Amino acid sequence: EMAGHRACMFSVALALLGVLLASIPAVQSIGVCYGVNGDGLPSASEVVRLYQSNGITGMRIYFPDADALQALSGSNIDLIIDVANEDLASLASDRAAATAWVQTNVQAHQGLNIKYIAAGNEVGDQGGDTGNILPAMQNLDAALSAAGLGGIKVSTSVSQGVTAGYPPSQGTFSAGYMGPIAQYLATTGAPLLANVYPYFSYVDNQAQIDINYALFTSPGTVVQDGANAYQNLFDALVDTFYSALESAGAGSVNVVVSESGWPSAGGTAATTDNAQTYNQNLIKHVGQGTPKRPSAIEAYVFAMFNEDKKGPAEIEKHFGLFNPDKSPAYPISF
Repeated sequence: EMAGHRACMFSVALALLGVLLASIPAVQSIGVCYGVNGDGLPSASEVVRLYQSNGITGMRIYFPDADALQALSGSNIDLIIDVANEDLASLASDRAAATAWVQTNVQAHQGLNIKYIAAGNEVGDQGGDTGNILPAMQNLDAALSAAGLGGIKVSTSVSQGVTAGYPPSQGTFSAGYMGPIAQYLATTGAPLLANVYPYFSYVDNQAQIDINYALFTSPGTVVQDGANAYQNLFDALVDTFYSALESAGAGSVNVVVSESGWPSAGGTAATTDNAQTYNQNLIKHVGQGTPKRPSAIEAYVFAMFNEDKKGPAEIEKHFGLFNPDKSPAYPISF
């Protein structure tokens, strides 16, 4: 009798525990961008181990680096793979080139968790032909679909420079090419990949922006926008993207933050203290979402390593969480 009663009590306790666990918000995984523009960087397999030992669950790579893809096999790390900007023209004009890209960089590798393919990074800012972005995305989608890999979503990664408008509710796309891209993403269910940098907004507008608003350290509301109260610039920038998507008729499209970070040296307000404060607060904050979208945000910190070959600005060399010898640039917890 008692055994049966205890078993019954135990199953009730388990059911309650299940309810409790379900009500705890999921901790949103955080990714880190892995660039290789530096001297003396660790091997790809060492880099993957460094991600794993730090509990970093996502990675973005800026071209389909075969060494990295091999090292990532079986790692369970979520992956964004960029198509290099210079490859967009051939993928845009030639369906066969997209098929070959997918065969070489996706199908040839086993055991990868590829979430997104980014058809270019900040193409407009780099002086590239933005007219190639959408047809390249369409050809890549067709190639993935034909290969039975339609679960991999194709997007493009853009800077906050493609948006305009203040406060966040007034956000629009200032770049004419973005409307058709946004509407296409709404049809495929892929997110828009957005590089979001409160650092650059602050540096460009120091008279108007308090650094605490940029660092997530403001004590309260800084910008009241209708019913939405903004305590940090990151949320305001992300919600400007959401308003822009809505105004383009693509309000169903999600925003994935494909880069965000703060430099630790080389320029205005670039200190290890500020970099640590920003990145640690970003990691803590993404689980809460933004006023417009109060659910967990998928975000990728820029970047894994200090890369000494980046430039031309000195600051570009100092966005890393780690030094090339794998020592932390400053303490950070994921």
